[in-house]
Amino acid sequence: MRIRASLSSRWTKWALFLMCLVPFLRLAVGLVTGDLGINPVETLQHSTGDWTPQFLIFTLCITPLRKILQLPELIRFRRMLGLYAFFYVCMHLLTYLGPDQSFSLAGMWLDVAKRPFITVGFLAFVLLIPLAVTSTAGWIRKLGGKRWARLHQLVYMAAILGVIHYDWLVKSNKTRPLIYGGILTALLLWRLGKSMSARLPQPSASTPRA
Repeated sequence: MRIRASLSSRWTKWALFLMCLVPFLRLAVGLVTGDLGINPVETLQHSTGDWTPQFLIFTLCITPLRKILQLPELIRFRRMLGLYAFFYVCMHLLTYLGPDQSFSLAGMWLDVAKRPFITVGFLAFVLLIPLAVTSTAGWIRKLGGKRWARLHQLVYMAAILGVIHYDWLVKSNKTRPLIYGGILTALLLWRLGKSMSARLPQPSASTPRA
């Protein structure tokens, strides 16, 4: 009961909001104080790029956890975590477009041709745009629950592309993309299992027992 009461508290949601903002604030302070190393642009790119799949995984974990732990109150935090994933991927993209490429389209096209992981990452970003736009209760009413749920299944494809992007980017130590890929695979298998069990015929209450 105490856990459910704390999860239902608005202060818990504000606390989570501030915790999710901590990585960005640390980067902002480091940028102002010059404490991001010899290559601050690379630090910004890697940090924001690393937090994006983490927040996507946090978001995808909400539904399994709320059902396994029987804590429906957890659903209150899913939209926030998803929007933070979009926020960090926007920061990741902006550091590439601005400080890295100086908004040069010619330079970006050449970079994409040489490094296909950029294309994969950009596709993941594009898939997240409609999910962020339609994350409000108003859009759920406009689209209808079923259509909204089908649209938001794109988050799995975006997460897969994000892991591929990360894996192709890393040349030596692939520990993190492998961890993200393993967690994502487990979440997909859980969802597949729930979908298959829902399609199985349910035993009737009046069916006599053997």
